Amino acid sequence: MNALNPVQRWWQARSLRSQLMLGILVPVLLLVLFNSTVLYRQALRAADTAYDRTLLATAKSIGETLELVGEGDRARVRATLPYSALEPFEADNRSRLYYRVSGFKGEMVSGFEDLPLWSGTLPTKSLYAALVDFYDGEYRGENVRVAVLLQPVAGPGGQGMVTIQVAETLELRHTLARQMLVDTLWRQALLLAVIAGVVVLVVQRATRPVRRLSAALAARSDSDLTPLQAEQAPREVRPLIEATNQHMTRLAHLLNHQKRFVRDTAHQLRTPLAVLKTQVQSARRGDVAPQTALGEIEHTVNRATELANQMLSLAKVEQLRQQDDAPVLDWAEVVRAVALDLAPLIAERQLDFALDIQPAPVRAHEWALRELVRNLLHNAIKHIPPGAILEVRLLRDERTAALTIADSGPGIPPALRAHLFEPFARHQHAHALPGGSGLGLAICQEITRSLGGEMALDNRQHHGQVVGLDATVRLPLAPHP
Repeated sequence: MNALNPVQRWWQARSLRSQLMLGILVPVLLLVLFNSTVLYRQALRAADTAYDRTLLATAKSIGETLELVGEGDRARVRATLPYSALEPFEADNRSRLYYRVSGFKGEMVSGFEDLPLWSGTLPTKSLYAALVDFYDGEYRGENVRVAVLLQPVAGPGGQGMVTIQVAETLELRHTLARQMLVDTLWRQALLLAVIAGVVVLVVQRATRPVRRLSAALAARSDSDLTPLQAEQAPREVRPLIEATNQHMTRLAHLLNHQKRFVRDTAHQLRTPLAVLKTQVQSARRGDVAPQTALGEIEHTVNRATELANQMLSLAKVEQLRQQDDAPVLDWAEVVRAVALDLAPLIAERQLDFALDIQPAPVRAHEWALRELVRNLLHNAIKHIPPGAILEVRLLRDERTAALTIADSGPGIPPALRAHLFEPFARHQHAHALPGGSGLGLAICQEITRSLGGEMALDNRQHHGQVVGLDATVRLPLAPHP
């Protein structure tokens, strides 16, 4: 996974409210700034358009005062306009007007001689019904806007085109643009303030269920895993609440299992330990022969060891249930390996053993499969008469694989069937439970459920008589990769 850059780390460190407000207000602020910049440029263009008309009007006024005097080569243009006549066109003292009139050949006629002579070309398209051009320049260290008007002048002595230039400083134009910008900016600022207030209010209200949920969780005790109420929560928060409830349900199940395991362990181990203590004290007093005492102690230790191993197996089943990374294994190979492990016990009891298995890929941890098969097979070997028939079959169809261990034992009494899979079930038929602890079948049942399968114990009958027991476990086949 790529490391987060500082900006991403800073963003993720913000609260949900901060992220929402920043995510809304920052784009709005950038849009306002962009709009203000565009508006300022539009204001400048609007000011240029308005004042360009004034410049053109000034140039036309100057053109009206021109006349042609003399004849032939001595003909020349004369302007009778004093500079004081330009004062009505000056808006106020913040701007100044300068002009220059150039004759037919570019000679100076009137105005400011140091105003640079126009050397451009007329635009192909113009908004005005005149031969006019506008351009920006610099005069006497100031930025100016210049209007150039080509004015035809005719008289008895001839005719020609006179160039009239009128330049204006830009103070007033900029002042007008800034005023328009300021008038707009305070409205934009007011709009931004209203948007910010609405966003803060809406975000506060929208995140209130999250804060309420956080406060409710913080106020809970460590043992309170009851589901959270999601009826009044927004739709966007409900998946989070439902996922939290599912997680707390799993935690509650796990905690209950652990509590039950500790309680059952303390209860079940207390009896063999008390018996063992009594047997040791009896041996010390000499109440029984040493060999007899050792045999009784060994028997008690074996029972306690088997009980402890089975309880650890039951706890491990619950641990594997929480894991969802089980590999795909061939169940047939596991059955064959367990049968080989128990072969000495089968031979000792001289059983007529038959093994009929087919390849069956299932998704499970190897320990769980081995424990399941070993418990069922060991239970059958232990509780059928010597020399009896014991068959192990593993068959499959399109979706499932079924393991059946068929023995020729006494079967299951009806009174015991309702308590078969209860841990530590004890009654008058306790000999039917593996090892007499009542954990073997419970372990098998838990393993089967954790693998998504089903388990059944059915008496096999012939002419109305029980002739054996079929222990069947059915698991779903693993899908093809």
